[in-house]
Amino acid sequence: MSIVTCLSGVVTPSMFLSFKHVSFSLLAVDILWRSQVTMASMVAQAAQVNVLRESSLSSSHAPVTNKKAMRACMAPSFSSVSSTFYSSKRLRSTSSVPRPATKRTTIKSALDVSKAANEATENLKKASEVSKEIMKEAAEGTVESVKEVTNRALTRKLSRKRSFHLPRGGNIKADPLRIVMFQGFNWESWKSPSWYDIIGNRAEELAAAGITDVWFPPPSHSVAPQGYMPGRLYDLSASKYGNEEKLFETINKFHKAGVRCIADIVVNHRCGDAQDERGEWVIFEGGTPDDALDWGPWAVVGDDYPYGNGTGAPDTGADFEAAPDIDHTNERVQSDIINWMNWMKYKIGFDGWRFDFAKGYGGYFVGKYIEKTEPGFAVGELWTNMCYGYGGLDYNQDGHRQQLVDWVHSTHNRSTAFDFTTKGILQEAVKGQLWRLRDRNSKPPGMIGYWPEKAVTFLDNHDTGSTQNHWPFPSEHIMQGYAYILTHSGNPCIFYDHFYDWGLKDEITRLIELRKRNDINARSKVHIVTAENDLYVAKIDDCVILKIGPRYDMGHLTPNSGDYKIGAVGKDYCVWEKKN
Repeated sequence: MSIVTCLSGVVTPSMFLSFKHVSFSLLAVDILWRSQVTMASMVAQAAQVNVLRESSLSSSHAPVTNKKAMRACMAPSFSSVSSTFYSSKRLRSTSSVPRPATKRTTIKSALDVSKAANEATENLKKASEVSKEIMKEAAEGTVESVKEVTNRALTRKLSRKRSFHLPRGGNIKADPLRIVMFQGFNWESWKSPSWYDIIGNRAEELAAAGITDVWFPPPSHSVAPQGYMPGRLYDLSASKYGNEEKLFETINKFHKAGVRCIADIVVNHRCGDAQDERGEWVIFEGGTPDDALDWGPWAVVGDDYPYGNGTGAPDTGADFEAAPDIDHTNERVQSDIINWMNWMKYKIGFDGWRFDFAKGYGGYFVGKYIEKTEPGFAVGELWTNMCYGYGGLDYNQDGHRQQLVDWVHSTHNRSTAFDFTTKGILQEAVKGQLWRLRDRNSKPPGMIGYWPEKAVTFLDNHDTGSTQNHWPFPSEHIMQGYAYILTHSGNPCIFYDHFYDWGLKDEITRLIELRKRNDINARSKVHIVTAENDLYVAKIDDCVILKIGPRYDMGHLTPNSGDYKIGAVGKDYCVWEKKN
């Protein structure tokens, strides 16, 4: 049967001629559509014939000869790829080698074919409706191209029948060179009835202060209340910081204020939910009814002491002694972690990641997780030992900052890194050794002197400061430290304790405002004028001058009052900005 014959029962050539504004191209498109309608009709008819054929075969128990067709019949269909992300219930695979058909399976196949026939009939109706809409718009004199008319009509039809999922996270755009990060918790935050309520109620205040990204604590179930000994990763309601509903609401508050939310991702190690036959806690539960993130000893690295019954590959990083180290070379592990992270982005609403204990596994895997989840921002915690000698911290820390640079390279440059080198040097320099703040090439001595746009500068966090105080910045010099990182290149990060608990909110905010007002960014040029025991002076982007140190008389280094004005001042620091 020809296409014209097939069409004659629906739209005749005389009907086409009645549309004055219809071009030959539109006619061709319509013919193509109707040919597809005809094909759908033929499929429906063929499917009905197959139903009868399969029914007749079922009585004789005939074996299935077309295995690919059988698999296609058994395979689930999805309206959107997002179905694997928007629920913690990960779908099990249904594709397996089919057994020889029995009466029951043959009948099931027949029913499936019957279902396919009904779907083909529905497609026939939809195609006809879409075609009619195209012709209607053309008859009304629409001046758009055939392609535009067709696409719009298709979109209207599909949108009525199909739900298109968009991620809750990753929708706030921020300049990657103009980030000001905020750590929104400390080591004791979990003790609050609901920490999410506390930090969420400060969303607008932090946004007004110039914060672009807030770093959240680990949100999942954890053996330790702070969240860094995770077990059931999908179980967010077991967190001591608040349940999943509160987390959802808090993220909404920050998004409404235009601030992105960064999740603390702890995937180097996991705590088991049950013991294996040897009594080791290496049976892991993901926190869902299905097998998502349900692992066994095969997911533990093979050289992890004391979890010696792990059967995975050797560890790709440093050992974490308190819990089993996960084998990130395992493809099932990678897939489960990526699905969970995408669930955190799509359903919960996180915009970016902070990778905990990044030295525990290869940076390549961090890069892969970033590639597959596309966060707005990502930073890794690569905390390694600095070089110390008999006189204390060595002046030359090139090897230490090179480790940070190498790690970022290993992620295929997809992640930034916390600038531990700058922290270590700066907290020694403010004690009367400000000469440390200039390296042998007259550049900043930390990672910001090598690769500033990939460096996240900070003074303290929940580990180094807070109640742990493993490596704290000297409290009496804390504002000198903030004057440094908020006027220099890199991506500065503010600690909750300093901003709120120490009463430094207003002083830190003035420095953030000065940074933004003068467009100091991650790549800003730093010219170090002098670096002596008690005086450090640097000019940034030829528009801001910073002075740190107790020396009051700067002599000829004092900025010209005709060209510069004081923008921020505090104990042992002063910042001038160029007059307009």
